[in-house]
Amino acid sequence: MRKKRMVIVALGGNVLIRENERGTAEEQWRHAEEICRQIYALIEHNCNIVLTHGNGPQVGNLLIKNENSADMLPTMPLDICGADSQGEMGYMLQQALLNELRSHDLRRFVVTMITQVLVDHADPAFQKPTKPIGPFFKKERAEQLMREQDWRMTEDSGRGWRRVVPSPQPTRVIQKDMIKLLAEAGHIVIACGGGGIPIMKGPGNRYVGVEAVIDKDLASSLLATNIGADMFVILTRVPRVALNFGKPNQKDLDRMTLSEAKRRLDEGHFAPGSMRPKIEAAIQFLEAPGETLFNGREVIITDPEHLAEALDGKHGTHIVKEI
Repeated sequence: MRKKRMVIVALGGNVLIRENERGTAEEQWRHAEEICRQIYALIEHNCNIVLTHGNGPQVGNLLIKNENSADMLPTMPLDICGADSQGEMGYMLQQALLNELRSHDLRRFVVTMITQVLVDHADPAFQKPTKPIGPFFKKERAEQLMREQDWRMTEDSGRGWRRVVPSPQPTRVIQKDMIKLLAEAGHIVIACGGGGIPIMKGPGNRYVGVEAVIDKDLASSLLATNIGADMFVILTRVPRVALNFGKPNQKDLDRMTLSEAKRRLDEGHFAPGSMRPKIEAAIQFLEAPGETLFNGREVIITDPEHLAEALDGKHGTHIVKEI
């Protein structure tokens, strides 16, 4: 039986490429080193660790490369772009974390797991794609892509036309057992990059890739449940969850129970595409069946700068079943 708390940490989608940056290798290496210095607090707390991360900017860049090189090279489907980004980001985070460990004279392995996540072909998201991805196109090019590629596209606030894809619910993390074994053995695992590569069962019960995007926080919550995690940490841009965010009466929250989180979600306090999926992921994790080894499940939502304080109970928003 394991002796350490199992913790999943979901890193925000802009962990390596920040707003208003070009996303050069130098910029991404700098951010990888920054986040790994902050993640070290988990090692100081003697945890078994799985890291997950978003990949929006990286996949967006790959899709732009697809478009700009279409006359010279075969374009790659979205599932392969997702796999590419898992390898690219995993390498950067893996190397930065190894260097951070070595600077403290610690010898632990870090491994990146190319992760597939199963979705259901009957998921209603496939009938109504809503997730915008990739570059903006002029109307003529958009109409051509809709004819030739059978893409669904929508006009985006006067900025041009953009492709939209389904965002189905994750149902199973294919590599969950290997991730659990590695983490319980003390290795740090980087997994479910970008929500995982979406796949479904095709003819002959064979796995096939899907042109879709899985929400990173929901996939991380599912993985946390699958491997029996005790704690689910969601790192984002804000230090705490807030009610009436951005308004004069904004109220930061130090703690919520599960029932409070569900009620405030229903009241519309959390914006779609921002805090809402994080609260939904927290609720999903806390409501899942199964026991943990360390005093029940807990969710922490905070920013990377306050992670160490949050782990000590002095910062962030802590969400638990009931007090």
